[in-house]
Amino acid sequence: MTSRRCTPTSTSPTKSSRIWPPPSNLVRVFVLGIDPGLSRCGYSCLSGRGAHTKALAAGVITTPPQEPVPRRLAVLQREIRGLLAELTPEVVALERVLFQVNVRTAMGVGQAAGVVMAEAVAAGCEVVEYSPNQVKQAVCGDGAAGKDQVARMVQMLLGLPEPLRPADTSDAAAVALCHLAQSPTVPPPAAAGTAPLPAR
Repeated sequence: MTSRRCTPTSTSPTKSSRIWPPPSNLVRVFVLGIDPGLSRCGYSCLSGRGAHTKALAAGVITTPPQEPVPRRLAVLQREIRGLLAELTPEVVALERVLFQVNVRTAMGVGQAAGVVMAEAVAAGCEVVEYSPNQVKQAVCGDGAAGKDQVARMVQMLLGLPEPLRPADTSDAAAVALCHLAQSPTVPPPAAAGTAPLPAR
């Protein structure tokens, strides 16, 4: 059994991020941020043009812990493939897998990241990775920021009425924001477009 939950999001920018119309040299970029995990894989799709950024969809993909790893990876693969087909992002940005004390958890995160990257490439997306420190530095200005601080900054930067929950979705949005901060003028493919994903 799998769960893909989408969180309706406000698309109103904060005063500090409102630039409309955006400068003509900036183009809109659709980014799907991923916080990879085998048990819980957070995602968040953002539309960005300069400092004008909108949250289009966010949620968590879960896999049944009682199932063998290959079946869980197949569930994740199917759900990611569906997300890519629905959201049609140009870029898939993942948090880079780093060493963890819990080897089993690290393996699961690495396997999940591999599935996401393979599906993204198959869908024609650019794939990029950012370390946790890079993400925190881009979003909070502090590479050692805690999860709560990251969640609050994501809320503020996206102009949301409250922080994204659960934390997996906020972390995924932070990864997407990190990419937008790194490449504000990346040109989109010839045929690009994303509509807000309805709540389910």
